[in-house]
Amino acid sequence: MSTPAVVVDDVSKKFRIYHERNQSLKSAVMRRRLSVHEDFWALKNVSLEVPASSTFALVGDNGSGKSTLLKCLAKILYPNSGKITTHGRMAALLEVGSGFHPELSGRENIYLNASILGMTRKEVERKFDEIVAFSGVEEFIDQPVKNYSSGMYVRLGFSVAINVDPEVLLVDEVLAVGDAAFQEKCAEKFAQFRREGRTVVVVSHSLGQLRNMSDHAVWLEHGQLKEVGPADVVIEKYLDSTRAGIRATEDGKVRWGSGEAVVDTVEVLDRNREQFDRVVPAGSQVVIRVRFTANERISNPVFAISLESADGTQLWTGNTREERLIVGSVEGSGAAELILDSLPLAPGEYTLTSTVYDETMQHVFDEVRGVARLNVGRGILTTSAGYLGMNTAWALTNENTQRIAQ
Repeated sequence: MSTPAVVVDDVSKKFRIYHERNQSLKSAVMRRRLSVHEDFWALKNVSLEVPASSTFALVGDNGSGKSTLLKCLAKILYPNSGKITTHGRMAALLEVGSGFHPELSGRENIYLNASILGMTRKEVERKFDEIVAFSGVEEFIDQPVKNYSSGMYVRLGFSVAINVDPEVLLVDEVLAVGDAAFQEKCAEKFAQFRREGRTVVVVSHSLGQLRNMSDHAVWLEHGQLKEVGPADVVIEKYLDSTRAGIRATEDGKVRWGSGEAVVDTVEVLDRNREQFDRVVPAGSQVVIRVRFTANERISNPVFAISLESADGTQLWTGNTREERLIVGSVEGSGAAELILDSLPLAPGEYTLTSTVYDETMQHVFDEVRGVARLNVGRGILTTSAGYLGMNTAWALTNENTQRIAQ
């Protein structure tokens, strides 16, 4: 077992919330009473380990203690009790433009911010061009940062932080202001960090982004640890807590939604609409039929299917809205069919989730997780590892580019 990058041992942190406060001794004498306050526990008896070489997510509602925990890790705040142990050099990017002086130029702030994070002047000079290139603010590097947009601010701050060469990087929500291209660069940087054996601890309300980039996660609720474990599992449990009407079916499946339309069954059929014999051969045509009941007249519902691997990795999601299928109005019993011309999966077991949305896809009528299983066996596609089966061919040439094998 490798040494964890961060160990949080029974950490608690409280703040005082003042209802009446004496700002001076004179105020206390004139008012003839003490300040009135109560203690607010932002963290209470939190213990966890952040594995080295991983991306670790903190999830929870606003006020759950995520940012407080991150600031305790960065030693911006100190816990009232408990202990935090960090192994390796740490850099923190907790607020947009933290450590920047608004009157200084981008160039001057790079040197200032990097020195705060522990870099020497020689290290900054060696990495200066790389920092500027990653941030994408070359044209404005000699302008005061008070004239920068919030996106330019965060790009420059993030670029400095990652070039400190930290073993542990702390990131709090700041990526939300970056554009799509910058977020893609950040995601690749996180992947590079993981390949290099570094650790990233990140807070974000973009759960889809966290699901894709994180290995492990912790769910905080009112300052207390609710769940810790694999990111997919923890994030799904947190999402379940935010969903009204979530429940377990008689056969143990999880479903939720308002119920105006419900998924009855999901069938996996061959091209002739017949059941497969135990397994579905890789590369075969598949028809996924969703039988539903609309308990009232519903205009333009959207039907969706999600495919997951046995370990919970989301592989694909599709819906009728993206296919530009106009459903019209439905009422009573019906069926929707998804046709896959060639199933591009490696042999293994997969699960399907079926969802019925309203036309905006902002309201869920019904969602049944793991509603059907897909057992894929060997077929016309080839694979040696991974989730995908591909229709491939190899060719080999010699030095004279003459074909010798195919």
